[in-house]
Amino acid sequence: MKSTHRHSFTTSRVLTLLLSAALVATASAAQPDPAKTRAYIDKAWTTLTRSQDECKSLIDPKIKTRPVLYVPAQFTVPQDLVQVEKRCNVDVHTLPRPIEQLGDVDATTLPVQGLLYLPHPYVVPGGFFNEMYGWDSYFIMLGLVADHRTELARDMVDNALFEVKYYGGVLNANRTYYLSRSQPPFLTQMMVSLLNDPASFRSADEKHAWLEKAYPLAVRNHDIWTRQEHLAGDTGLARYYDFGSGPVLEAQDSGFYNGVIKWLIAHPNDNPGYLLKASKSPDAAETERLKTESCDVTASKVCAGDWYGGYRLTADYYHGDRAMRESGFDTNFHYGPFGGSTHHYADVSLNSLLYRYELDLRDFARQLGKTADAQRWAQAAAARKEAMNKYLWRPEFGMYRDYDAIAGKPSDAPYLTTFYPLWAGAASPEQAASVRSKLSLFELPGGLAMDNRPSGTQWNAPFGWAPTNWLAVDGLDAYGFHDDARRIAGKFNATIDRSFAADGTIREKYNMASGNADVKVSAGYTTNVIGFGWTNAVYLKMEEILSGAKAKAAVAP
Repeated sequence: MKSTHRHSFTTSRVLTLLLSAALVATASAAQPDPAKTRAYIDKAWTTLTRSQDECKSLIDPKIKTRPVLYVPAQFTVPQDLVQVEKRCNVDVHTLPRPIEQLGDVDATTLPVQGLLYLPHPYVVPGGFFNEMYGWDSYFIMLGLVADHRTELARDMVDNALFEVKYYGGVLNANRTYYLSRSQPPFLTQMMVSLLNDPASFRSADEKHAWLEKAYPLAVRNHDIWTRQEHLAGDTGLARYYDFGSGPVLEAQDSGFYNGVIKWLIAHPNDNPGYLLKASKSPDAAETERLKTESCDVTASKVCAGDWYGGYRLTADYYHGDRAMRESGFDTNFHYGPFGGSTHHYADVSLNSLLYRYELDLRDFARQLGKTADAQRWAQAAAARKEAMNKYLWRPEFGMYRDYDAIAGKPSDAPYLTTFYPLWAGAASPEQAASVRSKLSLFELPGGLAMDNRPSGTQWNAPFGWAPTNWLAVDGLDAYGFHDDARRIAGKFNATIDRSFAADGTIREKYNMASGNADVKVSAGYTTNVIGFGWTNAVYLKMEEILSGAKAKAAVAP
């Protein structure tokens, strides 16, 4: 009995020692190391770069058919693209007509969906993406400039301008099924980043000539947001809006939409009216009615399958769903369940971006000697700022809130976009100080979460994202709140370092409560994609904030 006990004790002690050694080794292996994070980012730019003369870049992983590449109607197919068609077994098609503005070509009428041609290499967000995305590209470009990859940064801007010229605007991404919507308007800020980088142009003359060609395209892209469809009622402000209707074309099945229906049935008190009593197999009369009240079941297998428990989704919900995707905040519960009321709102983020955009156009016009244009853009920015103060600034909350132009009232919930006016320079010093005082609503151990209302979707608490963290930090820093900017920058980068040490990847989003990549999404899109372009870029920009702080500290008495 004694010997057995002793043997058990010895075995137990050995196992304990082995386990302790393993834990020490694991802890050592998982030690955050900014140098390793930085090395990953340096390699990732190459990994994430796509070029349409490479066969692998022409594939759409979401569609299991032969790849198709579309070129503009008024565009002569380059000879090298003819060679790519043969070498890569890709079909090259021409769009049916020239595009003056978004929505001119109805993608549902195309024989097959495909990639839209871009002339230069570009950086994709990460993972399975093979297309250049709208607002991702701004943040990616910030990283490229910070990392002295000037040629690729200029390629990104020139591609965006190409989209405006030939596809009607900066697209959600260069796929035919995105021809009906844009994304948050960062084009002029992409131009500013390029123009401010001394390495971008060989001479002042080249720089001026480039701006002369880019300026009218930037103006044309701005026109998207002043079209009637993009106006938020009579507020003088803009809203997100997709020019298509029904389920989005990139949806391959009805899974997402049926999940929305199931959730709404289970939460009747939270349903804003998105459900419509309808048949699973409607007759001819109901089918005709559904074309206006929901979607066309004869034109879309996804629409036909969007049914559960006796209900379909309303046409207004589909408009909101599409607008939510244009906003980039897909998916969230801030603009109604699953973002289904996004198009009802004069949005703080969008109007802040347009204010900055209009000031940029003013500055470009001045550089080009277009005095009348400069005055017009200055007036447009001033009018937008006045409307933002009237409808979006809420003194009773001490922050900016999105304004529901349909209901005629502000959102009842805070959102991290309240910091966008600081980034855009639209806030007064007093407004900026008030917004800064609300940091506790968003700040968690890992950085800034989108809000303080968990919903299970990826654009609500406790999850945080690189772009919104950067815009908040940059805005705080611009208004003199340097300590706050450095603190949040440090938290954000520590989260990236910690997560990278754990699994050797950088992700699109993070759990700001736990300060890692443990993102468990229960509603909407559940994947936490590896890559990741804008996280890589924002890490570098946060380092600039932090290194600036270190430099100041070093010379302090």
